[in-house]
Amino acid sequence: MSSTLAEPRPAERENPLRWVRRAFRDFRRSRPFYGGLLAVLAGVPIMYFPYANLSLNGMTLAMATTAGAGSLIIGVLLVVLGLTAWFQPVVRVFAGIATTLLTLVSIPVSNLGGFGMSILPGLIGGGLMIAWAPFQATDQAGAEAAVAAAPDGGTATATAAEEPGEVPPAAAGGTVPAQQAAAPEEAR
Repeated sequence: MSSTLAEPRPAERENPLRWVRRAFRDFRRSRPFYGGLLAVLAGVPIMYFPYANLSLNGMTLAMATTAGAGSLIIGVLLVVLGLTAWFQPVVRVFAGIATTLLTLVSIPVSNLGGFGMSILPGLIGGGLMIAWAPFQATDQAGAEAAVAAAPDGGTATATAAEEPGEVPPAAAGGTVPAQQAAAPEEAR
């Protein structure tokens, strides 16, 4: 039996892995996913470095400063703004602007923006959140009906007002005198 003759698999017997992939794809496409992801990734180093003890060849570096509280607040807000963009796409512009501003504020407040690891993801993520727009589905049946209604199969671009000898609708309303609105006559 060839694959062209096989009946499609019923929905209740669909492969679970395929269903998860399709559900994640639909989730990702219906919101500013990558902008939110970059905002979350930008918040993690800002939160981490002020409270971490780094070891370099046996020498321990502790970044315990008074900026630790500011770094924690900025990092948590970036993570929350990234998650907000995922789960409330309506506020994506606010979340994008706030992400961009918090990323810029993190440069002087929290160890140069998590030692520079958060600056680019934060700025790019904020820009992606601002620039994202929901997909507007077009009315396919309405577009096909408009093409079919055109006299020459949809290739006509001139309207009735653009044809010679016709008076545009503005002249019919009385705002433009009919003599000025009519097509100019050729001089002979």
